[in-house]
Amino acid sequence: MSDLRKTPLHAHHLRSGARMAPFAGFDMPVDFGSIVKEHAAVRERAGLFDVSHMGQLHLTGPGATACTERLVSCRVDTLRIGQVRYGCLCFETGGVVDDVTIYREADDDLWFCVNAANIDKDRNWIEAHLEGDVALEDRSGGTGLLALQGPESGAILGPLCTASPGPLELRRFHFGAFEVAGREARISRTGYTGSDGFEIYLASGDTLAVYEALLEAGSERGLVPAGLGARNTLRLEAAMALYGHELDDTTSPLEAGLARFVKRRRGGFIGAEAIEERAAAPPTRQLVGLRITGRGVARDGYPVLHAGEAAGVVTSGAPSPTLGFPVALAYVRPDCAALGTELAVEVRGRAVEAVVVETPFVKAGAA
Repeated sequence: MSDLRKTPLHAHHLRSGARMAPFAGFDMPVDFGSIVKEHAAVRERAGLFDVSHMGQLHLTGPGATACTERLVSCRVDTLRIGQVRYGCLCFETGGVVDDVTIYREADDDLWFCVNAANIDKDRNWIEAHLEGDVALEDRSGGTGLLALQGPESGAILGPLCTASPGPLELRRFHFGAFEVAGREARISRTGYTGSDGFEIYLASGDTLAVYEALLEAGSERGLVPAGLGARNTLRLEAAMALYGHELDDTTSPLEAGLARFVKRRRGGFIGAEAIEERAAAPPTRQLVGLRITGRGVARDGYPVLHAGEAAGVVTSGAPSPTLGFPVALAYVRPDCAALGTELAVEVRGRAVEAVVVETPFVKAGAA
């Protein structure tokens, strides 16, 4: 454990009795007593996550926009100041380096929020592809990040902010500068749960004070601290891709169902030609949602079967606390991908019944 990195809230988590586990090189809270209760709080009231392990990579200078346009799969030239957009960094082969959110701070200032496990890889990849008058700065170590998610999140956060209009006025995938509990922050109307909510970027030294202020302010509205266990079940219900599961260096954004985040006709980003070449070829697999109808839980890596024959593999799976039955995402052969197709998942040597269903599994909110 001694070589694991710690977020600014690590000591607080230990005092709170969190169940800790290694994740992406950090010692992170899995839960604070019950994944199911934390999950339900986010769907019904609010949950507060420490996601300070995520990375922040900043591009500044007159060439920042043009450089970012070339780096990511989504359009950047139409990104307004104060707007956020989701996209992918891609290898020249069309596989995904990482999926990221891009924030435009100013005309010549953009930054990426990147997955914790990929901070070094992303920084090195971006650095190797910098062009024009642009500078790259990794601010991950000095930044704390909180995710306040759930239908009560705005009512909890609003009174702690001094600016008018407040964060409740933010539209989805927009952000702004605010003071929260007397600390400067960037707040975005974004999240990774499928519920409405906010992500709060702070200086590392201010993270604990704001975290405690939010817990206190939300105590009467049912706010609870939540860990990575609930974060995973929430994003799975919303069918949000997770790098290393639905996305990796061999999978293109189109294969992962992310076509709306790829500038198809415009191209111009690294990997675009390879992605189009792969899209023109007959597909070999398709990402689908599965409802597990038999007795068992599908986990990532479990084989998917059709009529007893290999048909694909599960990428993510867990019981759905909201629905009351297990669900999964899986890559399967195109002939097995139609809604209603009866499949099976091999769970510890047993074929457990499943059926292809629509995603997202749960449509819970705006973020």
